[in-house]
Amino acid sequence: MSATASVKRRRCANIRWLTGPPYKAVADKVSEMVEAVLAPVDRVREADEPHSHVVRFGLDKPLRLDAGVDLAPFQIAYQTYGTLNADRSNAVLTCHALTGDQHVANVHPVTGKGGWWDTMVGPGRPIDTERYFVICPNVIGACMGSSGPASTNPATNQPWGLDFPVITIRDMVRAQAMLLDHLGIESLFSIAGGSMGGMQVLEWTASYPERVFSALPIAAATRHSAQNIAFHEVGRQAIMADPEWCKGRYFAERKDPRKGLAVARMGAHITYLSDAALHRKFGRRFQDRDNPTFSFDADFQVESYLRHQGISFVERFDANSYLYLTRAMDYFDLAADYDGVLANAWKRSPTRFCVISFTSDWLFPTPESRAIVHALNAGGARVSFAEIVTDKGHDAFLLDEPELFAIVRGFLEGAARARGLPAQRR
Repeated sequence: MSATASVKRRRCANIRWLTGPPYKAVADKVSEMVEAVLAPVDRVREADEPHSHVVRFGLDKPLRLDAGVDLAPFQIAYQTYGTLNADRSNAVLTCHALTGDQHVANVHPVTGKGGWWDTMVGPGRPIDTERYFVICPNVIGACMGSSGPASTNPATNQPWGLDFPVITIRDMVRAQAMLLDHLGIESLFSIAGGSMGGMQVLEWTASYPERVFSALPIAAATRHSAQNIAFHEVGRQAIMADPEWCKGRYFAERKDPRKGLAVARMGAHITYLSDAALHRKFGRRFQDRDNPTFSFDADFQVESYLRHQGISFVERFDANSYLYLTRAMDYFDLAADYDGVLANAWKRSPTRFCVISFTSDWLFPTPESRAIVHALNAGGARVSFAEIVTDKGHDAFLLDEPELFAIVRGFLEGAARARGLPAQRR
């Protein structure tokens, strides 16, 4: 079944944000932006049978979780780009952020849009797929083919829902290590990721230092701040307050908490931007009108933009997965695993690091990256650091940022020479 065929066309009237006058105009305006919504049954199908590679681990290869339970059987969905060289020394692992997936540099099978990091990964890009073998797995707990709450529980033949065990960043990394073992890759040339992907990069370098030659944690931190936990809790409560959430059993009830998930996305998306970027893009400009309507329609462009972000997000993401992945980020505290001393996580680490932050990122601000650099220096690791001046906020790592591209390309070129990889063809 094609990805296009799996998208169920729905009448816009089914999106009911508010009911009754004068709120019908709000619902109608939001509904106009909806082109396609992935039906719950199809979301389950993508969760179990993804449009990508998948490795299934049986009962004999359980994933030991920090929660103290074994997950078995389970599966990992992933994409690859480029060619693995003869001595398997050119592999680059890319780790996706909270709302990303394995489709880093290909057309997304659900949305039809380009890969989420195709500005960074691809032929001739900084992470050059003509030179490196790039692997991008969908994290455990997500909804695009790796085992998560939307996947089928083999014990019940129904979606896991909240019966799926709570996972951590370290659990994600353990699963990725098992994937690399399956692929026969003992050592990574490099590992790169931003935001939650950067957390995975940091966990990889602490848990498996001998397997990582170089690392690029971008716009990341070694633990979530109280403010970030608070933002995540608002998003979770928005989902759980949706009557169609059904205590996490919405698949069984044939419901879909897309309103709550859309609101969660709208709130989170604000944190990915900056005040300057919002002002530059929208200011206080009206949306398709010259004067206020004196209603609760989307009078301002920024309101319309956020509503679009919320509605488009529910096409491809699962509400329970949002709960699980935000909780995993909240639990992440690398220093806590090393007696509260962050430097101990990288004591005598053989990995080369390039830590990158952005001046306008208030979600993972530069002081968080500097703390990583200080800990790496204290642990004796090789590290370089760059703070990029931009007004694009946290999402700058996903956008067209020439300085970021130049830094990543230069760092990988130097690491490739140290690794003994063939020189890049000009």
